[in-house]
Amino acid sequence: MSKPVIATTSLAGCFGCHMSFLDIDDRLLDLIELVEFNKSPIDDIKTFTKDCDIGLIEGGCCNTENIHLLKEFRKRCKILVSFGECAIMGGLPAMRNDISVKECLEEAYLSGPSTVNEDKILPNDEELPMILDRVYPCHEIVKMDYHLPGCPPTADMIWIVLHALILDVDIELPYEVIKYD
Repeated sequence: MSKPVIATTSLAGCFGCHMSFLDIDDRLLDLIELVEFNKSPIDDIKTFTKDCDIGLIEGGCCNTENIHLLKEFRKRCKILVSFGECAIMGGLPAMRNDISVKECLEEAYLSGPSTVNEDKILPNDEELPMILDRVYPCHEIVKMDYHLPGCPPTADMIWIVLHALILDVDIELPYEVIKYD
C-alpha cells in the first residue's frame, strides 16, 4: 500500500506555520513513516511530481503568483488545509488592505524614510508578480477543506489534524489544543 502524499507551501506570510509544523519534534519521525512529502520546503521539492492527498497552505494571497500557486494546489491536492491566520483571514499582510496599491508602492519605493531611489523608479518587470488590490484569504480564491486557526497553529493541533487526515478518522481537538486564553 502506498503512503499518502503531503504537499506544503507558504504564500504571503512569515513561514511561522511551517516552523510550528516542525515543532511536532520527534513526531516528525512518525510522520515520515506514514507519508511521503512532495512539493514542500520540508523536502525541498520545488514542483509537483505527482498528485497529493493533503496540501497545507500557509499565508494569504497578495500577488498573482500566490493565486496561481494556490489554484495549482487545489487542482493537485485531494484535501486542502489552510493553516494559520494569514491563510484564514489575511493576517498581518492584510493590514495593507485599506491602502491602495499605488500608495503602498510609493511608500516602499519612493517616499519611505529609508528609501534611496533618486530616479524614482517603481519595479516594473513582466517577471515580477502583479500585486493584488488587497490580501485575500485562501478560501476567497479556492475551496478549502479545513482551517487550522492560530498565529501560528500549535504543533499539537497540526499533528492531531494531520494524523487524523492520514488515518482517515474523525478529527478530535481537545480544548487544550484550541484554547487561546
